[in-house]
Amino acid sequence: MTRKLHTTIAAGLMALVASVATAQAETTVKFWHSFNNASGEALDKIIANFEAANPDIDVEGEFVGDYNDIVAKLQAAIPANRAPDAVILEVTRYGLFADGGVLADLTPYFDADPLKNDLYDYARQLGVIGDKTFVVPFNSSTPVLYYNKDVFARAGITGEPSLKSFDEILTAAETITEKLGSEGITGIAAPGQFARWGLVMANGSELVDPISGEILLDAPKTIEAYQWMASLVSDHKVASADGVTDEDAGRDAFLAGKVGIMFNSTGNYVGSRKALGDNLGVLPMPCTETCSVPIGGAGVGILATSPKDVQDAAYKFISYAASPEANAIWFAATGYLPINKHTVEQPIAAEALATQPGIDVAINSLPFAHGRARTPVVTWMRTTENKMWEAMALGQGDVETTMKDFATQTRAEEARTK
Repeated sequence: MTRKLHTTIAAGLMALVASVATAQAETTVKFWHSFNNASGEALDKIIANFEAANPDIDVEGEFVGDYNDIVAKLQAAIPANRAPDAVILEVTRYGLFADGGVLADLTPYFDADPLKNDLYDYARQLGVIGDKTFVVPFNSSTPVLYYNKDVFARAGITGEPSLKSFDEILTAAETITEKLGSEGITGIAAPGQFARWGLVMANGSELVDPISGEILLDAPKTIEAYQWMASLVSDHKVASADGVTDEDAGRDAFLAGKVGIMFNSTGNYVGSRKALGDNLGVLPMPCTETCSVPIGGAGVGILATSPKDVQDAAYKFISYAASPEANAIWFAATGYLPINKHTVEQPIAAEALATQPGIDVAINSLPFAHGRARTPVVTWMRTTENKMWEAMALGQGDVETTMKDFATQTRAEEARTK
């Protein structure tokens, strides 16, 4: 056989392999998400399992930053025709894109999907605005109270502490700071935005009414909650100012054993458990005025500009991602809430519940969990709230005055964008 014939055969084989590969991955779904490290690895596994069962679909997952980064990059990508086909959107922010016609209405897909009946009620409700479904939930969470058992014991607080009210939490934080402050240990991490929303709800109020959309930033109980939160830093000095300007700083200090108490998402459970081991304690959020916690996390939406065959493939993937098999992988790897009623029946989920104490605290909080407002102004409000919080917590602005001004600005922004 001549070299020329060898070359011809080899070229033919290469073309055949290429055509088979093309046939096996007929549709590509470009998917933006906000997960890296351990959660990113869990998502990669879910994508790989889906692609193995659906060789005609290629899901190109891309980490593009946190929830805020996704909003900003999506806003920039849309006019430049560089938007993805599917995207993770935080549950209070997707309304901005649904209202603008950016997201496809998934109602026809969702109503015909048997998955609909398998999701918990709260999970089904998260993607709905009006009578349309715009996202299918993927990662859902509530805030919980994490504490370091070793820090508590060294501060003389023995047994499981009672941290059910603002007063009890402040007392514990003051004791820890007083006893262990010389070692660089503070009582509590400054609460991040998700926790701040939860602490307002625990005080019997809201930032924006989830039903009517009424702005409640200047409601007396909202102001009272912010006064307490800011006092942790500015008055009582039981929380470091570092965690005010950088939420991750407070979390990282807790994981390093330098903070006694942290309010954070249940999605931080696995990382906290890895860092602290058996010293990790998990309790529900306080019930100062009422037991009420916000539902957080994100869902997956599909861009209305994507071709119909790509939208079909993207929905097939996000439906699989909410299945018991995929959701169990996610729950066990991260601590995020089960969204599917059958998730806990999966062996990997059952093992996590049996071997990871505290991973069920958020699940037990679901009877008191509520969805939050997702009107378009909420995205603006959440971005602006960070600046307002910094001013209040760092003592640069009176809380009541700042919150009233914030409410006025938010109402003006809402009127401007209507």
